[in-house]
Amino acid sequence: MTDFPVRIRPEIAALPAYKQGRQAGSEAFKLSSNENPFDPLPGVVEAVSAAGAFNRYPDASSPRLRARLAERYRVADDAVHVAAGSVSILYQLAQATSGPGDEILFSWRSFEAYPGLATVAGATAATVPNDLAGGHDLDAMADAVTDRTRMIIVCSPNNPTGPVVTQNAFDAFLTRVPGDVLVVLDEAYAEFVTQPGAVDGRRVLAAGHPNVVVLRTFSKAYGLAGLRVGYAVGDPRILSAARTTGIPLSVTAAAEEAALASLDAEDELLERVGVIAQRRDRLAARLREAGWDVPEAQGNFVWLPAGDRALEVAAAFEAQDLIVRPFAGDGVRITVGEEESLDRVVDVAASVAPR
Repeated sequence: MTDFPVRIRPEIAALPAYKQGRQAGSEAFKLSSNENPFDPLPGVVEAVSAAGAFNRYPDASSPRLRARLAERYRVADDAVHVAAGSVSILYQLAQATSGPGDEILFSWRSFEAYPGLATVAGATAATVPNDLAGGHDLDAMADAVTDRTRMIIVCSPNNPTGPVVTQNAFDAFLTRVPGDVLVVLDEAYAEFVTQPGAVDGRRVLAAGHPNVVVLRTFSKAYGLAGLRVGYAVGDPRILSAARTTGIPLSVTAAAEEAALASLDAEDELLERVGVIAQRRDRLAARLREAGWDVPEAQGNFVWLPAGDRALEVAAAFEAQDLIVRPFAGDGVRITVGEEESLDRVVDVAASVAPR
């Protein structure tokens, strides 16, 4: 739509709307949104049900959750910022650091929200192609930093392709980034990582990098996608600036209670994460045997590099009641879902494998 009744910024008018993974019918498997296939734990459901004072605003800063997370990361409470999903914090950081004439740098293909957050901030998205393995080329990214660069996003594991950034590579990368440029380490899928040597946000923060902010979420491993709660850990001054750009009171009391209950039940939840990671590794191996060059998968998803056939391949899955996520011109991301979905995923993938 281009005919607006009021004056809309041209770059916003041209910006594609976020495209959510399509919902699945009762007989289909929804493998399009990287959701956790396990139902919420009873204790989490009880905590949400008990948060019934919907006529009252929540505490704007989610103080109890911030305190728990601060203890975990061994930082002060004001070094933690909680918001309605980690992607909302990305938007806040972009608006706090970047504007017209500035650049936000990231690898591509990566999380589809990254280009839009640069546009909304009025900045320019500067991209560096993924390496041949589907991960970040940090040397090329460091080479791409200019005096216009204000924020760099590193996604590990990379969504939608799957590979991680190693700790050694990230440490070396930071030595090449000016200290006044914000580096955001997006670890939305970190709990699923099993590869030795992967970057660890806690280790990065402990090393004392004031220009690094680590992002995490309760949506994926903890299974709270429907409640929208994520957090950032970093220098309090950066987080305070980000917080001023956000929508107040966006984290509900129910979301905070669910996150706290999830932390209480973390051992049980991480057992589920282990099941998903093992399921992922089995699926990736079978897809490679079927003829697909699947990159190293370290999230709760696998990537089929279908290129120009992405929409065709996704349609073949949908015809078999498997709702996956195509990225036109690049590939297809498949969430690791229920165990019962695996055989069907492999059968369809084999039928459309590269010849």
